[in-house]
Amino acid sequence: MNNEYAISVKNVGKTYRSRDGQENTVLKGLDFHVGSGQFVSIVGQSGSGKTTLLKTISGLQEPTEGEILIKGREISAGLKDIAMVFQSPVLLPWRNNIDNVLLPLEFRNARTPESTAYAQELLEMVGLGGKAEQYSYELSGGMQQRVAICRALVSHPELLLMDEPFGALDAMTRDSMNFEIQRIWQRTGCSVLFVTHSISEAVWLGDRVVVVGDRPGRIVADITVDIPRPRAKEHKFSPAFSEYVTEIESHIGVTAAIS
Repeated sequence: MNNEYAISVKNVGKTYRSRDGQENTVLKGLDFHVGSGQFVSIVGQSGSGKTTLLKTISGLQEPTEGEILIKGREISAGLKDIAMVFQSPVLLPWRNNIDNVLLPLEFRNARTPESTAYAQELLEMVGLGGKAEQYSYELSGGMQQRVAICRALVSHPELLLMDEPFGALDAMTRDSMNFEIQRIWQRTGCSVLFVTHSISEAVWLGDRVVVVGDRPGRIVADITVDIPRPRAKEHKFSPAFSEYVTEIESHIGVTAAIS
């Protein structure tokens, strides 16, 4: 395996066994990589195993077969440079926003004046500098997800895993968050693996789009997106963008989300 890859996935499969002994294979024979500093989107229909793949890469569960390496090291080595953003913000309502951001560092006994200053800087970077002392219930859904992204970034991860983080947002807020995550990624330089149902979102954000087919999830296409960065809204109306969307749609069927 090439150590310059942020993620190396080799022949990975995941099978669950039910209480009555029935086997349910969710992933089978996945092979792909994420280069250092690269933004890779994963798209596929519901039930194709995208979230299972992300949980397996994060170390939340083990693959049944194959191996996953993070910068050439096994997950079991106790890697600390991975962060994950889930579909919902999962903020603690009794903690204010800056304390929610700093929570991962408290688990490691690593909260310092310097890390608190960095947390404040992150909140300012996402437009929430004046809301550090507020609580999650005082924020909109999009603002809450920004706090969750800051929480993921506060430990300076080299790899950011995102599991449909904008799926619950309205269209206008989601569009705004797409610009936000592009800006954050370009500023931090971390590698990103981004799961989404939206073909349009996958193309607009990704350097590559990995298409996962129906269960058991397998890679049916790995498409390089050759659209200049930073990407602007007008790129979504370009012929090249439309061609990428059409190509990906052909791999996963017309029922996939294209908005």
